[in-house]
Amino acid sequence: MKKFTATLLATGLLVLAAPAFAAAPPPSPTTPALVAAATKEGKVSFYTSIDLQVAQKLSHAFEQKYPGITVQLERSGAERIYQRITQEYGSSIHECDVVDSSDAGNLVDYKRRGWLAAYVPADLGKWPANQKDPDGFFAANRATLSVLGYNTKLLTDAEAPKSYADLLDPKWKGKIVKAHPGYSGNIMTATFELSRALGWDYLKKLGEQQVMQVQSSTEPPKKLALGERPVMFDGNEYNALLLIATGAPIKIVYPIEGTPLVSGAAGVMVQTAHPNAARLFINYLFSAEGQQLLVTEGNLRSFNPDIKEPAGRVPLAVLKTFTADPVAQDRAVEEIKQKYAEYFGT
Repeated sequence: MKKFTATLLATGLLVLAAPAFAAAPPPSPTTPALVAAATKEGKVSFYTSIDLQVAQKLSHAFEQKYPGITVQLERSGAERIYQRITQEYGSSIHECDVVDSSDAGNLVDYKRRGWLAAYVPADLGKWPANQKDPDGFFAANRATLSVLGYNTKLLTDAEAPKSYADLLDPKWKGKIVKAHPGYSGNIMTATFELSRALGWDYLKKLGEQQVMQVQSSTEPPKKLALGERPVMFDGNEYNALLLIATGAPIKIVYPIEGTPLVSGAAGVMVQTAHPNAARLFINYLFSAEGQQLLVTEGNLRSFNPDIKEPAGRVPLAVLKTFTADPVAQDRAVEEIKQKYAEYFGT
C-alpha cells in the first residue's frame, strides 16, 4: 500500500494517485452478446460479506433474470474472504469471479497485486467520484452504518445509552454485545474510525466492561433481539432494520459523538473461468434493479441517486459520521488486532 498516495474522502473510499495504471475503460452496458456469452459459461462465483439472507436474495434475483446462469455464493466475514482469496491465489487457484467486501481496503490490495480486472459497469456514471476507483477496478456497491442499539423490552428510552461515553458507566458492565475486527471488515473499519475519533483509551475502558464478544457485525442485532444482552455496541444498521421490520424489540441509536460509516466495494477478478458471467453479474449488482434490491430487501445504503429510500429511514445527510481512509486503515490493521486482543482478551 505504501506505493500509493491516498486522499481522505468524505465517505471513506479512496482516490489513488497511481500513474502506473491506464485510464479507466469506458462504461460497459449489458448487451445481448454479453448475456449469451455469460449463459454459455453457466456459472458465476460470488464471494461476499453481505449478510447471507440478503446475498441469497440478490443471487436468486440474478438467476431469475438470467436463466441458465447459477450463482455460486460464498458468504463469510470480509477478513475471512480476504484470507481465502490470498491463499487461493498463492496456490494458483482462481475460484472467485466477483468479490464484494465491507473492507474497501481489501479491494485496494487486490488492485495493487494485479488481481482485479479494470471494468466499469454502465450505471457507475451516476456514482459520486469519491465512491469509485478512478482507474476502474472497483466501486462502492453498498454502505451501512455501525450503530448502537438496545432491546426495548429490557430498557426504556430514558434508560438507554445515547452516546459512546454512556457505555463506560459501570451499570453497563456485562450487558453489552459487540463484534470482532479480526473477522468482520465492517467492524475493522468501525474500530479504525473509532480509535481515531475517540482514542484507544476509550476502547481500553470499554474492554473492561465485560462485553459479550461475537464475530460478524450481523450478530449483535440478533443477540439484542433475543435479549441475550440489552445493549449492542457495533451492530450493522441494515441487520438491525431487517429485524425491526419483523417486529424484533430493537431500537437503533446514532450516538451523539458520530456514527461510523462503512462503504463496501466490489470488483471483478482478473483471472476467472467465467469472465462474461462475472461482468454480467457486476453489471446487475450496480444496476438500478440490483441496487434497489439491496436497499429494499437488505436496508443497505446506495450511492445511486435514483434509488428510492425506505420510508422512515434516517437520511445520511442529517447524521454526523466517521469515515476511513482505506490505505491508512490497512497500515493500522496489525495495531488494531494487537490492541483489540490486549483490551478485549480475544
